[in-house]
Amino acid sequence: MAGHTVTRAQLTEAVYQEVGLSRNESAELVEAVIAEISRALERGEMVKISSFGSFAVRQKGQRVGRNPKTGQEVPISPRRVLVFRASHGLKHQINDGHDQPAAPVSATAQGRSGPAKAASA
Repeated sequence: MAGHTVTRAQLTEAVYQEVGLSRNESAELVEAVIAEISRALERGEMVKISSFGSFAVRQKGQRVGRNPKTGQEVPISPRRVLVFRASHGLKHQINDGHDQPAAPVSATAQGRSGPAKAASA
């Protein structure tokens, strides 16, 4: 995977190049779109962008967690979390042109007839 992050400035530059607005107008447009998406999510609305995906806010209830260092139980308060689900079109676009990982080799293809059995003493 490439370790590259797309920034607001790069989105603004892409809008500037593609649409032909001024750089200031492009920046305002990008900010307005991000702000509207944020406001809709704050209101608890789902945001669907065709051929891209959907954003939604999900309510998680209170639960008991565990401190991994001490093992002590800790209450985790209820909260809202943001979830993103990519569209089938975006998933297809991401996977096009990339080699798919090879399927795992089955035990029979490796020359074994099944799971290894422990030797009995």
